[in-house]
Amino acid sequence: MMEEIDPRSGFCSSNSIFYSKRKPLPLPPNNALDVTTFISSRAHRATTAFVDAATARRLTYTQLWRSVEGVAASLSVDMGIRKGNVVLILSPNSIHFPVVCLAVMSLGAIITTTNPLNTTREIAKQIADSKPLLAFTISDLLPKITAAAPSLPIVLMDNDGANNNNNNNNIVATLDEMAKKEPVAQRVKERVEQDDTATLLYSSGTTGPSKGVVSSHRNLIAMVQIVLGRFHMEENETFICTVPMFHIYGLVAFATGLLASGSTIVVLSKFEMHDMLSSIERFRATYLPLVPPILVAMLNNAAAIKGKYDITSLHSVLSGGAPLSKEVIEGFVAKYPNVTILQGYGLTESTGVGASTDSLEESRRYGTAGLLSPATQAMIVDPESGQSLPVNRTGELWLRGPTIMKGYFSNEEATTSTLDSKGWLRTGDICYIDNDGFIFIVDRLKELIKYKGYQVPPAELEALLLTHPAILDAAVIPYPDKEAGQHPMAYVVRKAGSSLSETQVMDFVAGQVSWVWKQSSTMATFLYKS
Repeated sequence: MMEEIDPRSGFCSSNSIFYSKRKPLPLPPNNALDVTTFISSRAHRATTAFVDAATARRLTYTQLWRSVEGVAASLSVDMGIRKGNVVLILSPNSIHFPVVCLAVMSLGAIITTTNPLNTTREIAKQIADSKPLLAFTISDLLPKITAAAPSLPIVLMDNDGANNNNNNNNIVATLDEMAKKEPVAQRVKERVEQDDTATLLYSSGTTGPSKGVVSSHRNLIAMVQIVLGRFHMEENETFICTVPMFHIYGLVAFATGLLASGSTIVVLSKFEMHDMLSSIERFRATYLPLVPPILVAMLNNAAAIKGKYDITSLHSVLSGGAPLSKEVIEGFVAKYPNVTILQGYGLTESTGVGASTDSLEESRRYGTAGLLSPATQAMIVDPESGQSLPVNRTGELWLRGPTIMKGYFSNEEATTSTLDSKGWLRTGDICYIDNDGFIFIVDRLKELIKYKGYQVPPAELEALLLTHPAILDAAVIPYPDKEAGQHPMAYVVRKAGSSLSETQVMDFVAGQVSWVWKQSSTMATFLYKS
């Protein structure tokens, strides 16, 4: 079969599978291995693991692993947490967040995260679904989690909060107390295998309402290996943590993957542009993972940023969430010539990885999500016929490999509609792969707007709207119509101080594409010309 794989595109004509062109992924053969042990056993000479950007408090690697052992011992001995039990964490980013995750997973227990901005109702729904036996949170979020689950035992992650909440009977310990517990030599640790569940992160999935994504230790170990192989990091690299750790992006990068490299991670409790830039200067950060809006803000305010902050230590930005346009990439390179742009594509269901650009040259394949990650296979499948397609043909992207989830938690119907019997994950992304193996995302399968039989990609309309200098953000959705099926409807956010009108927006679009507009008193929609 190897002779049939095109070395340029990675496409195999005999089975219509695209194979990764990246260096093969070394995976540990020992099945009795948890991700915490795998990460902690990686040899490096680094000293500082985490820095709190607000207080400059440091957590060394020695302190990190000692705290993980203490918390794990306390969970097991004092609280009876066992393999397969679920533990919830509701917290903003902190240097303690990874300690909780790593300790829970070391026992074979399962960590589930939730967004601190979620409503009480949303948190209650996740708790009812995942059934955690214990929750970690901070005092500011205590009312929210207590209202969501009145009887759920709670560990407070901030000591100050413990002193102010003595009357709350749900509080069983503080994280600081647990971290100081001496590891119990006679404690019998349950055997944890790579196929056991490690995390339960909630995602809307490739379609529909939020579902629990079940990821194994094998998934996370493969992800760690991909992260290590991708960056070829020297010791003493310093990352700024700008993205939430409860999200797959933050969990992959900052709570697990980067620790295996010996990197130092500077943690922002929440994103503020000033805090991010001043932290780069103060801690001489070298890598900045971010999402496209932050990168665009850095581009648009480059002169002011350079005048106020010394960010000359920065050599790489890592963008995820959406491919960057030619204008954004070239504009950023012109303003920050010593900073390399790297991009990544992944889903919660693929443990945050799937494709990436690993150099500026690769990122200059404008609009690409990158080359397939190591050990990852892809198919491009026609949504209508189910036929596998060759290079430069557009269809749904299917992925298979060691980072693909086990399934959705207690939801067989959603699992079987997303994962097939051969391990292929239907991503819901409409893509094509070019002659050199680069993936280009065209749109979302379920978001294509059907107008009189035509398929209208909302992403293309959104991209066009965002080129207007007075538009800050835009979203295009389908609006039902008896005759046409659906019309595209645009929601537009004007930039501060702008007096941009509906008519001006419609004239802007009508002057650039072969669309006509239909307007009513409540909405503006794009229409194909009949």
